[in-house]
Amino acid sequence: MRLGQVAMEALRAEITGCLQPGDELAVVCPVGLKGTSIIAEQKKERLAEQFSAGFIYNCRTLFRDYGAGETVSVKDSTVWKMVQEAGASALYAMKEGGFLSALWKMAEASQVGLTVDFRKVPIRQETIEVCEIFDINPYRLESEGSVLLGIRGGQELVQKLRQEGYMAEIIGQTNDGNDRLLYSDSGVRYLERPGEDELYKIKML
Repeated sequence: MRLGQVAMEALRAEITGCLQPGDELAVVCPVGLKGTSIIAEQKKERLAEQFSAGFIYNCRTLFRDYGAGETVSVKDSTVWKMVQEAGASALYAMKEGGFLSALWKMAEASQVGLTVDFRKVPIRQETIEVCEIFDINPYRLESEGSVLLGIRGGQELVQKLRQEGYMAEIIGQTNDGNDRLLYSDSGVRYLERPGEDELYKIKML
């Protein structure tokens, strides 16, 4: 179901630029960093039953150590400036709802189809293990500090970002169709409209 005009205008206001068919999709900085750090702080006793103190400390500092907006807002960060200078068609600073929410919002606002390979989305092993403990989806977890973008010829930008110490990957491509397909080891599925951030489940535990 398509969004109404007011909702669509509000959605487009969240995004810098507009995806174009044929853009490569890239993610800069691992997804789920902020959510992992929050969970490690709020549920450290539960995590201590499974993990070492060193592992939990690493989880608590993931956002600080690996995010694009370590000490400033993401839109004032080195990452954001590098992506803009590279000529990105569209940029989105991830936040509540995580990677999947960001992906749906950008595709819906730009009215493009896409294909994405989940196996290429940058994510820290700490995030995966913490999410397994609480049975939550790491790709729907608060992802402040990560950037989703569309760009032509994005591999050069990815290499520059890596040289600066940031995790960055090309994860897929946009097209002029209607389908938004997500590929993984378990097969292919359609991108769905996002629901609540997985942090809400943590609050209930």
